[in-house]
Amino acid sequence: MATTARVFKALADPTRRQILQELKTGEMAAGEIVELFDISGPAVSRHLAILKAADLVTERRDGNRIVYKVETETLANCLSEFIGSVCPAQISVRKNVAKRKGKK
Repeated sequence: MATTARVFKALADPTRRQILQELKTGEMAAGEIVELFDISGPAVSRHLAILKAADLVTERRDGNRIVYKVETETLANCLSEFIGSVCPAQISVRKNVAKRKGKK
């Protein structure tokens, strides 16, 4: 599945969007994330796996904990490309910016 499709699939679920919101302030261990939600640990794990498959979060081991971090660049690039492809005004803005940069 293409990266854009995986990102939009991941963003379709409100729990996954909330996980991203929680991670915006910094890294969190899986257990800390689970504590924030009224769903089971395995359910949170599945949501994290979908976010990871979409490259929206990365994980690293810290002893016996798994720590997650949001990858804002993936999200920003994906959304920017999508908006640019469907919004002609955005395409015009980008062309004008590119022209100005080329003149300098």
